[in-house]
Amino acid sequence: QVQLLESGGGLAQPGGSLRLSCAASGFRFASFAMSWARQAPGKGLEWVSGLYSDGSDPDYADSVKGRFTISRDNAKNTLYLQMNSLKPEDTALYFCGRLPYYRGTFDIPLDDYDIWGQGTQVTVSS
Repeated sequence: QVQLLESGGGLAQPGGSLRLSCAASGFRFASFAMSWARQAPGKGLEWVSGLYSDGSDPDYADSVKGRFTISRDNAKNTLYLQMNSLKPEDTALYFCGRLPYYRGTFDIPLDDYDIWGQGTQVTVSS
């Protein structure tokens, strides 16, 4: 069964840090580009960061650039998102997604992703 399972969310203070994980199963994780996206209350899904299958070509939304770092461990079938200098506006449900066809850019519709996890909640508040 193809599955993505996010974890690591929680409550953080402004300026704090969290590390999200996305455990993949049921497919060859090392063959796929992956991304993180988020959905804030009352808003649509927003792409956050993406990474090519071999760990190259990290890309970030302007809103998180310089604060978030995406990485992956293909031996552990896991995608990560290190989030530093958190802001209240980072509060959202965070999802990881699998991109079946990577064409050199993550500037693509989110509909191009074929699998999403169930999400992990991140709340940034004092």
